[in-house]
Amino acid sequence: MPTQPSGNIEIRRETVVVPYARALAEMDARNLAIQQGSAAELIWLLEHPPVYTAGTSANVADLLDPRFEVVVAGRGGRYTYHGPGQRVGYVLLDLKTRVRDARRFVNALEGWVIATLADFGVESWRSEAGVGIWTRDIDGQEAKIGAIGVRIRRWVTMHGFAVNLSPDLTHFGGIVPCGIAEKGVTSLARLGLTVSAEAWDAALLARLGDFLSTLTTPCGRDAPTETAP
Repeated sequence: MPTQPSGNIEIRRETVVVPYARALAEMDARNLAIQQGSAAELIWLLEHPPVYTAGTSANVADLLDPRFEVVVAGRGGRYTYHGPGQRVGYVLLDLKTRVRDARRFVNALEGWVIATLADFGVESWRSEAGVGIWTRDIDGQEAKIGAIGVRIRRWVTMHGFAVNLSPDLTHFGGIVPCGIAEKGVTSLARLGLTVSAEAWDAALLARLGDFLSTLTTPCGRDAPTETAP
């Protein structure tokens, strides 16, 4: 059974869509406040109106049809899409009190999502195709069901992951998702599963303690830099 989370972490679950630019500004302010010790760490679960976001490695050639607003996100990675039916998790943690290891943090995020998907009967995995969460689509091909993109500033994290519950998958056609043209994108709905945001949040948070434990168990030396994938 999943262990229970501990510590003073605020859990925020939105029931209405949050404009991406507003969320970005709030994350930026919260990241600074956590650095200064004036705010608690935060797990923020929400959805956005349709938007394309550009990471620090974004290639303009991957922006095929900018039919929605395009926002420079400041996270690692390339272009991605956010929209209704996709549950986004912003994870703002102070790694100075945990492990100062960017790769381990990303690996832990992936593991958290993979374990939660398994609770709904979906096998998923990490892939050499790129950072993120992958599964077998209805055509038998490997496809991305979850994206990962983070930024770590003075060892306080921001951004996080996005999981496709039931978004309009045609909206991904305006970009090359994460710069990977040869792989598709799928969702729980496409796989025949109806999972509400509420059900997803509950399952995810039930495993929060397991996720946090992977960031507190000693494992080798700290990473030498604060850069994220």
